[in-house]
Amino acid sequence: MQNPIIFWFRQDLRAYDLPGLAKALNSGQPVIPCYIYDPEAAGDWAPGGASRWWLHHSLMSLASDLEALGAQLCLRSGHTQTELQALCEETSASAIYCSRQLEPWATAQEQALHDHFNAADITFKRYPGSLLFEPEAIRTGGGTPFKVFSPFWRACLAQPEPAQPLALPEGTWHSAANSLELDTLALLPTKPDWAKGWHELWSPGSDGARQRLGVFLDEALYNYGEGRNLPAHNFTSRLSPHIQFGEISPREIWHAAKASEAAGADSGEVRKFLSELGWREFSHHLLAMDPHIPEQPFKPNFANFPWLGNAEHLLAWQRGQTGYPLVDAGMRELWQTGYMHNRVRMITASFLTKHLLIHWRSGEDWFWDTLCDASLATNSCSWQWVAGSGADAAPYFRIFNPTAQGKKFDTEGDYIRKWVPELAGLPKKYIQEPWTAPADVLESAEVRLGENYPEPIVDHAAARQGALDAYAAIKAS
Repeated sequence: MQNPIIFWFRQDLRAYDLPGLAKALNSGQPVIPCYIYDPEAAGDWAPGGASRWWLHHSLMSLASDLEALGAQLCLRSGHTQTELQALCEETSASAIYCSRQLEPWATAQEQALHDHFNAADITFKRYPGSLLFEPEAIRTGGGTPFKVFSPFWRACLAQPEPAQPLALPEGTWHSAANSLELDTLALLPTKPDWAKGWHELWSPGSDGARQRLGVFLDEALYNYGEGRNLPAHNFTSRLSPHIQFGEISPREIWHAAKASEAAGADSGEVRKFLSELGWREFSHHLLAMDPHIPEQPFKPNFANFPWLGNAEHLLAWQRGQTGYPLVDAGMRELWQTGYMHNRVRMITASFLTKHLLIHWRSGEDWFWDTLCDASLATNSCSWQWVAGSGADAAPYFRIFNPTAQGKKFDTEGDYIRKWVPELAGLPKKYIQEPWTAPADVLESAEVRLGENYPEPIVDHAAARQGALDAYAAIKAS
């Protein structure tokens, strides 16, 4: 029997349209599908609590998908190189294939594994699979990486269209001994089980991803451009956790959207949706260009920004107790579902960095632990964008007014009523700013400011001026 190839799953938890797996199966050698849980390899960026919940269920789904194909997922835990070496010795595997990742720790890991296994006469190969366009393929006319999104995305769209998704080829599978049970990884919360009920909200796995894509294209794409800004309505795709864990490939999404366009969907809506995939591409492009983005400001002068770091304010923000209803609704949605609507993400991030002058790293860390779709590239680049320190960042003077944003995008207050139920009885005239409501209106709605709902922890006008003064200070330095 030929020596098997190990296919090492990482953030690509699917069987279809996976170039490395297709190569392994096409080789004619038997293939061992393997996943190694090694959080220490990622250092500070080990999966957060919400990501671990998703990972458990995504691995369960992948194992089921592979079983239907006649394969058994080999699950291991520990140091990746040690576990791969042991698996090679147990099975006489002659090669290891995997998909490329762009996180700094992951690229360093890939290089170390390549050097180690090639020295041992074991082939180590990595393949694309997580992006539409590999970072090296998109360059300015001068051959340098892009630092601004719009020209970057135009350059992407000028490339040949992404290839059609790969079907799973015929091949031979090889079962490895000594596979762990999934529960031994202890990925799920228990005491307390803060994710109780999430099964009703999410369906991790490739089947859930494809179902989610189909529902979006059929029921929400027609109004995506405007509807995506309305947090009380279901016009976003909610595909981000599925994409982050590689349960569906970007090019499958691309071609499904293009097929909808060919079938009569509005071209403008399709372009807007695909441009959101483009932002994800841009974030990974930036991370590949500057691996320090998760920890350091892209614009060096922001290293001197006078952050305040008020611990009480940070806690109020985390708990959804700032006294600004739209901000609090978003933070509570995040805690209770592992997700936050994209428009509200920008508003809550702006509030933390510009109203409270708390370092974007504190927000980045909180989102990393609480978001199911936590991605090092998009999380860090998006936080820097809002803070004003990133590439192609929002102008420093763009400070979202959470009250005005609520009146514009949650006109009836339905989003707030869902996530901040203590304000549910207020009429829409006052629900965005309950501190302006007359005493009799508050009493009728059973709202007691400072008791069952907080007064605003900062004044908007004063906070805005404080932020502008802080930004002016670093511009002058």
